Amino acid sequence: MTDPFIHHPELRDRLIDPEVSFYRGFRIDEMQDVMIENGLPIGWWYSDDHRESLRKQALAGLGDADLWVFAYGSLMWDPGFHFAEIRRAHAPHHSRRFILKDVRGARGSPEAPGLMAALDTGDGCDGLLFRIPQAQVDHETEILCRRELVGPGYLAVFIDTICDGQPIRALTFVADHTTDAMQGDLTRQEQVHLIATGVGVFGTSLEYLGNIVEHFDLLGIEDPTLSDLLRDARAYRAAL
Repeated sequence: MTDPFIHHPELRDRLIDPEVSFYRGFRIDEMQDVMIENGLPIGWWYSDDHRESLRKQALAGLGDADLWVFAYGSLMWDPGFHFAEIRRAHAPHHSRRFILKDVRGARGSPEAPGLMAALDTGDGCDGLLFRIPQAQVDHETEILCRRELVGPGYLAVFIDTICDGQPIRALTFVADHTTDAMQGDLTRQEQVHLIATGVGVFGTSLEYLGNIVEHFDLLGIEDPTLSDLLRDARAYRAAL
């Protein structure tokens, strides 16, 4: 068996083993009682049948090939799915942006909305590519889509990435601007406020951003925009 970290041994101890990842067995419907207890909205998530149709639609053109997945957020250190290869990569036509307003309970609520990351069109985004062997694509992407396509917010699409100077088409999850949750016109001050004050059952939006920046440092991913956003949100929170 080929070592998945053969190209980047420095990443070997910086990713969560999929077998112990919370997301490998994640099912939103199993959290319904918790959401009801916390006064959070329920029933907004996709049915399993609808999610499966979206997954099959996204993978329709893959054929018998291996699948590359482009990760730009928490998938980079906690993918939840098994992979055969990991590579550093750049998505030249996309950017990582905090524009997903969360009122559903993860890192925000109707009373204290939060903000999370999405991949949008832009001037470039550094991330990681994971290769899933063809024989495992069906099973592993079902696990992946239960997490990333839990409900309206992201679209599963293939985008252009560059890895060691070579183009690779990869599946990723981009901002769906037809949903109310995706708010691409937020001002910088609105972003700072939502991140500093958002609270959900998984924790705060401030913790979420801090976790991303901390892991980016460990992974060697540079994103000064997020570092500056974290600094300003922490200062805003301290002043409350």
